[in-house]
Amino acid sequence: MAWKMMLASAVVMAVRSVPHITSDESDAPAMTAGATGAMHLLSNPIEPSWILAGNPQARLAEHSRSADEACVTAVWDCTAGEFRWFFGWDETVMIMEGDVHVTSEDGYARLLQSGDLAYFKGGTWATWRVDNYVKKVAFVRRPMPAAVTMAYRLRNMFRSKPATGLSA
Repeated sequence: MAWKMMLASAVVMAVRSVPHITSDESDAPAMTAGATGAMHLLSNPIEPSWILAGNPQARLAEHSRSADEACVTAVWDCTAGEFRWFFGWDETVMIMEGDVHVTSEDGYARLLQSGDLAYFKGGTWATWRVDNYVKKVAFVRRPMPAAVTMAYRLRNMFRSKPATGLSA
């Protein structure tokens, strides 16, 4: 137990010694809102070497981006085709229209339909088969460095009550 306290103290001191980076966000709105159907989607071609079948045409519209650029929310759609997709960042999607057959690199397969949510871990591949059309909202988050992740885990270990909800 003593080693945990010493390690936690060292991590807290290290985290506190890192300068707090701020940006001038005085012009940034406190909230961004809009109808997904009113967003203007622009061509966002799929990497040709990832396409397995068909001629899928993808489009994208960015809705919002955090000030530290670690989180992005976007609307994406795609026509029929099959392709592999690399998730460079953690991504949670909500299917808005249509459906897609997704197979993760570990073999887990699922049909995602309108209203379904799915999470894709950053640094992984998945195969997407769109039979007709799919439209999704994507919530993308850059994974934190290992040291920051470890600090959060240590903080959570020493909390007196379990962290729950959005304020965790």
